[in-house]
Amino acid sequence: MAEELDELLMFLSSPAPNLRKAAVDIIEGLTGSDEGIAKLSTKLSILLPALVQLLAGNKARSGSMSRALVNLSQDQEVGEMLLELGAVAGAMDQIGKQGQDVDKLMVMLLVNLTTLEPGARLLCEEGDEKLKGLHMSRLVRLFSRTPEEGDDAYEHVGAILVNVSRTDLGRKLMLDTKRGLLKQVLRQCDSKSLVRRRGVIGTIRNCCFEAPSHLPSLLSLSELLWPCLILPAAGSKIYSEEERSKMPPELAVPLSIERQAEPDSQIRREALDALYLLIKQEAGFRAFWELGGADVLKSGYENEEDPEVMDKYEQLGSLV
Repeated sequence: MAEELDELLMFLSSPAPNLRKAAVDIIEGLTGSDEGIAKLSTKLSILLPALVQLLAGNKARSGSMSRALVNLSQDQEVGEMLLELGAVAGAMDQIGKQGQDVDKLMVMLLVNLTTLEPGARLLCEEGDEKLKGLHMSRLVRLFSRTPEEGDDAYEHVGAILVNVSRTDLGRKLMLDTKRGLLKQVLRQCDSKSLVRRRGVIGTIRNCCFEAPSHLPSLLSLSELLWPCLILPAAGSKIYSEEERSKMPPELAVPLSIERQAEPDSQIRREALDALYLLIKQEAGFRAFWELGGADVLKSGYENEEDPEVMDKYEQLGSLV
C-alpha cells in the first residue's frame, strides 16, 4: 500500500491536468473514512504541501481537492501543519474566484483552521500593521450579503468569527468602531439560518468579555445590540402598548407582534451570557434598566424549560 500511495502522490504534481484530477479524486475518497485518513497520515509531509501548492496555484476549482483539505484539517496535527504551509492565506485567496461551491468549502477549511489559536491570529494578519484585519473585513462583508435562495455559501463565516473573537486581537478588530465589523454582524441576528444566528450571538458574547474596557464601543451599537440579545430571551409574549411605552422602537416593535420564540437553547444561553457581561458594568446596567430589559427577561424566564438556560436567567437576575 505504501508504494501505491507514493505513486498516487507523485501524480499530484503531474503536468497533465487529468492525472492530477484523478489523483485528487482518489485522495478525497480516502479522506472520507477513518481508515483512509489513517493510511494518508503516514504521508502527510508529502501530501499536505502538494495539496496546498495546488490550492495556491488556482487549482481549487476541483471540489475534490477542497473537500480533501476540509476533511483532513479536522485533525489538530494536520491543521497545525496546514497553518505552517500557508493554508489560511491560500484559502482566502481562492474565495471569490472559483464560484460559491468552492467558496463554501474554503470557508469550512477556515472554520477548521481557526479553531486553533495560531490560525485565528493568522486570519487577523497579526504582525502586519498594513494588512491587519483585511481578511476579517472581507469575510464580514461576505457574511453580510443576502444569501442566494437555497444556497448560503457564507453562513459558516459566523463560526469563523466566533473562533477569531476568542482571541484578544480578534475582539479588538471586531470592536474597532472605525472598521464597523460588529455593526455589520449584528444585522444578521434575526436571520432564518440557525448557523448564522449562532455565529452572531457567539461573536457578540465573546466581544462582551471586553465590556470593562470597551463598553462605549458596545453601547454605541445599542440600537442593534439590545434587540439582538434581549429578543432571543424574551419568549413569545406580545407586550401591551403600556408595557412598551418606555422601550426604544427597535425593541418595542418586535415585542408588539406575534413572533416565534427563539427555539435554540444555545442562542438563548449565550445571549444571556452576553447580557450578564454587559450589565455587570454600571453604564450597561443603567441602559438595560432604562429600556425595560428586566421585565422582558422576567417573562422569558417564566416560560423557559431548559435547566441550563434557566440558570443563566437566574445568574442575570442576581444583578437586577
